[in-house]
Amino acid sequence: MRVRVVPVFMINFISSEWAAIALLSLAAAAHQGWSANIFTTPSDMFPRTAVGSVTGIGGMAGSVGGFLLATFTGYILQLTGSYVSLFAMAASAYLVALLIMVLLAPGLRKVESLA
Repeated sequence: MRVRVVPVFMINFISSEWAAIALLSLAAAAHQGWSANIFTTPSDMFPRTAVGSVTGIGGMAGSVGGFLLATFTGYILQLTGSYVSLFAMAASAYLVALLIMVLLAPGLRKVESLA
């Protein structure tokens, strides 16, 4: 699911409006899959008594990041006059987040079937 967000960078170079909408829609759907997984990760890593706090801290950090990015988006657009840098950030954010998760929790593995 995460890999489907990366091609969002190509929206800058697509001449068809419908192709750009389709690619952006695919990225939005992939984001939903990522967010569903990211909110269940604390339950795999922390004891029950800490899951709510860890999820809340993560949600707060995401909200602050969203606020800062929304604030600076206007400045970036005014400075560059293009969405290229914004879509590049959007395309790389998931890869950076995955790298951070792997570095901070190297023991996380895919759950193996009991059968």
